[in-house]
Amino acid sequence: MSAPFDIRAWIFRYRSYTPLPFLVVMVLFARPTITSLVVGFAMVVLGEGIRFWGVSIAGAETRTTGRVGGTYLITTGPFAHVRNPLYLGNMIMYAGVGVMSMALFPWLLLAAVVWFYVQYSLIISREEEYLAAQFGGAYDDYRKHVPRFLPRLTPYRTEDPPPKRMNIAEGLASERRTLQAMALVTLLVVGVYVVRSVTG
Repeated sequence: MSAPFDIRAWIFRYRSYTPLPFLVVMVLFARPTITSLVVGFAMVVLGEGIRFWGVSIAGAETRTTGRVGGTYLITTGPFAHVRNPLYLGNMIMYAGVGVMSMALFPWLLLAAVVWFYVQYSLIISREEEYLAAQFGGAYDDYRKHVPRFLPRLTPYRTEDPPPKRMNIAEGLASERRTLQAMALVTLLVVGVYVVRSVTG
């Protein structure tokens, strides 16, 4: 008997593709200004910085598109401040692109923020079920003390040694596609600004 359909698992599998419609519209309807480019790019850098920090510790498992899972319970680095730093970083990055482009502002940006908040909340609820079953009391204590999206100022600490440490090379290898995509989108938005400035 096949398992019942779980929309959360489906969204998890295709989570890498859901930003594409928003990014395309943000480029096609871009109306950037110098201020929006600077502020938005700073947000993109911040979001990617959070992502890269997390990926450099968690590793390539963050790229899986199969079943929800994880070999380790990571509670160090950005995970000591917020339980889902990669998803938080994504939302900041996508919001940054929206600010850079000023496309259909602010409605497209608001729609994107709401969509990704709902999407990630659904995915996280499925991931939390797995982590609770896999790691038991250790995860329960972690979840009790570390917020889902809003980072705590002081890091969560445990007496257990970290299962993984930061690996810059692994982080770069895992983030290559994200870095390329953000660079391409940024160049396209800047290109729109240049063309609009020249043509008036």
